[in-house]
Amino acid sequence: MAVYTEVSQAEASKLLSSLQLGTLISMEGCMGGIENTNYFVTTDQAPYVLTVFERLGFEQLPFYLRLMKHLALHGIPVPDPAADSDGDVLHTLQGKPAAVVNRLRGKSELAPSAEHCAQVGAMLARMHLAGQSFGMEQPNLRGLSWWNETIPVVLPHLTAEQAQLISAELAYQNHVAASSDYTALPRGPIHADLFRDNVMFETVDGQPTLSGFFDFYFAGVDTCLFDLAVCLNDWCIDLPTGMTDLPRSQAFVHAYESVRPLTAAERRLLPAMLRAGALRFWTSRLWDWFLPREASMLKPHDPTHFERVLRHRSQQPLTMDALATTTTQATATPSETTV
Repeated sequence: MAVYTEVSQAEASKLLSSLQLGTLISMEGCMGGIENTNYFVTTDQAPYVLTVFERLGFEQLPFYLRLMKHLALHGIPVPDPAADSDGDVLHTLQGKPAAVVNRLRGKSELAPSAEHCAQVGAMLARMHLAGQSFGMEQPNLRGLSWWNETIPVVLPHLTAEQAQLISAELAYQNHVAASSDYTALPRGPIHADLFRDNVMFETVDGQPTLSGFFDFYFAGVDTCLFDLAVCLNDWCIDLPTGMTDLPRSQAFVHAYESVRPLTAAERRLLPAMLRAGALRFWTSRLWDWFLPREASMLKPHDPTHFERVLRHRSQQPLTMDALATTTTQATATPSETTV
């Protein structure tokens, strides 16, 4: 949530007024991400998030914003884009596309327990089911086609060992995508970036309660399994090492399957999609690290994190059989909890 476009209070006030969201009281630039300009704005009515989109264009954004509205109507806790008097949810600031959404309650849980993972897994499955009735189509813009275009650009910046790994993985993912199992995978709108910092929790009666998913600006139509894999690669690993946390992985997948059971093809391709998820974020972090854009607030993520995750997913794949192990086995040391 870097600030690339400096929005004045006068500009923000004018937009909020046109949306009948009240009088601006305060606004603050948000740090934490690297794709869009975000401000926390508070009016005399409620707190909101004002986003100015830096990479996505006017032709792409209706998919994301209308998807959020669709999910909200189906009971999924997501930000609801504010509409103007004509019903438009996509607006303009300084010639760039912009949107205003309600600010979710709670905060992100950056050290999740198995309970947090279970709640996210169940809600992710609900979101996938709700998305089946969404009528708009747009591909995952950071999917396989983008990997094929981007990896050759970052290769010159890598060591020989890194270049060999990323090139071999790209070839493997192209092979997987051509398989009959991959063709059979259920598809629909996915979040594609549902990391720990894109989910909110509140404390209710002393217990953590999921209060929302947000930041849908990487969403697209892709396989539901890829979305699940992206989540497992963040929510259910040991961050310093990139190794699998089996109890959290079990809690996440079991909760997901309690709402939407995985198909046979999904169960077979889980290890491959975990590798795909690691490749996607290694590639994008390499891109942001070596080819950064100017911004007044910018903290690119360390790309070596997902390099470690990819190596681990390749060398010790997490299978559905491993997820079916007993509780006693699940509490073993990290080296014993991977297959």
